[in-house]
Amino acid sequence: MEFSSKLLEKAVNEMAQLPGIGKRTALRLVLHLLRQPNEQTMHLSNALLKMREDIKFCKSCHNISDVDLCEICANPHRNTEIICVVEDIRDVMAIENTSSFRGLYHVLGGKISPMDGIGPHDLNIIPLVNRVKESEVKELIFALSSTMEGDTTNFYIYKQIQDYKVITSTISRGVSVGDELEYADEVTLGRSIINRIPFEASLKM
Repeated sequence: MEFSSKLLEKAVNEMAQLPGIGKRTALRLVLHLLRQPNEQTMHLSNALLKMREDIKFCKSCHNISDVDLCEICANPHRNTEIICVVEDIRDVMAIENTSSFRGLYHVLGGKISPMDGIGPHDLNIIPLVNRVKESEVKELIFALSSTMEGDTTNFYIYKQIQDYKVITSTISRGVSVGDELEYADEVTLGRSIINRIPFEASLKM
């Protein structure tokens, strides 16, 4: 792709680094910004800078937040006895959109994947074990994607908290094997949370 401007080329190359954005889409977006008033581009760039500099991770569940404790963890009407374990922030958003879960969350920040060099200590697993150990948690719901890496992560956590009096369950297979949670429709995901099954039963499937 030939560019008549080095500034345009640099902007397109930076935009193309975003996931799912190819060079042609990046060019279309950059040209769109060029056609907008300067104020709109400034609002966008300021919002991105502000987010990057000031955003926090909840000290309890590791969800993205504007303050030290996210709105979900700070909500006195949530059920503190149930924690839904998810891979990342997008899964929290997907489950919240179903309005089927009123407990708390724990964001691992990924899943165990030796092929990608990601081990248990690269994830927020130790803080999860500490939450189980130190709080009133009675149930952990494993809501990781139905992949080999997701199942491996579930089993690793299950072994870590085996000695504590906590029920472990997993979302039902309404979410197809291999599917990512964020792509499941809200009805299917909501039913998978409500119709969750004991984790031990999933090991026999």
